[in-house]
Amino acid sequence: MALAKVGWKVVGIVAGLLAAKASKAVLDLSWRKTKGGEPPRNPAAPGTSWSEAAAWAVASGVAMGLSRLLATRAAAQAWKKATGSLPPGAEEVGA
Repeated sequence: MALAKVGWKVVGIVAGLLAAKASKAVLDLSWRKTKGGEPPRNPAAPGTSWSEAAAWAVASGVAMGLSRLLATRAAAQAWKKATGSLPPGAEEVGA
């Protein structure tokens, strides 16, 4: 059981890192296409307008949250397929 917990943590970390990297690439590309410029690298910098900083915060928060959710669910499904059971700590709704 302890080995399964460690294994799941490793799978979760790798899935999260890959999701974050992919999400950032998609978010940067989307920002360039919709806003016509580079995304703010430091939204807290005084040179960044409030509207641009707020838009970046909302967009990046949604993108990262969704990508993490998708990655975690995909990893859990792969875990279940490989082991025949849900990952440690995961449970079905209503179970």
